[in-house]
Amino acid sequence: MKVLIVAATELEVVSINFRNFPVLITGVGMVNTAINLTKELIKSDYDLVINMGIAGSFSDDVKIGDVVEIVEDTFSEIGFEDGDKVSEFTNFRIKTCYVVKSKTNLRKVKGITTNTVHGRQDSITEIVNRINPDLETMEGASVFKVCEELDVSCMQIRAISNKVEKRNKENWDTDLAIRNLNLEVTRIIDTL
Repeated sequence: MKVLIVAATELEVVSINFRNFPVLITGVGMVNTAINLTKELIKSDYDLVINMGIAGSFSDDVKIGDVVEIVEDTFSEIGFEDGDKVSEFTNFRIKTCYVVKSKTNLRKVKGITTNTVHGRQDSITEIVNRINPDLETMEGASVFKVCEELDVSCMQIRAISNKVEKRNKENWDTDLAIRNLNLEVTRIIDTL
C-alpha cells in the first residue's frame, strides 16, 4: 500500500517510524494544504493519505492529549453574513462539508476547518450554536476536499493540544498531544 503522511508542520511528525512512507509538510492553513497536497497527488499515485496534526477541542468530552479520528469536517467560513445570521452559498452548489468512512477504532468526531482559530467567547458561542463541532483545525477539510476531487482514500487523525477558549497557552499541552498523535499514527501504519 502506498501511503502519504500529511501534516501542516514538522513539529507534528517528530521521532516516529513511518516505515519509510513519504511525509508531506504542507504549511499551516487551508490554502497551503490544498496547493501542496494537490501538487503531490498529481505527481505521484497513493492508495491512502493520512492527515495528522493537533487540534483544539470545543467539547468537554474530548480532553487534551486525546487522539481522535475526524470523520466529518466543514469549511466553517464559506458563506455570507446577513445581519446576525450566517448562511451558506447553497444556490451556488459550493460544497462545504465532507464525510469520510472511518478507518480506525479511534473515537469519531466532527471538525471544522477555519482560517482563524477561535479565541473570543462570542465567536466560540456562535460556531458551537451554528455547527456544533467537536474540534477545529486549519487544514482538515482541505485534505478531505483534495482527496475527494482526486479520488484518493484518506483519514484525518488529530490529537488535542488545547481547549477552544480565550487564547491561554498556559492551558495547552502541545508536547503531550504530539507524542500521543505520533504513537497512534505509528500504530495505524503498523496495521496496514
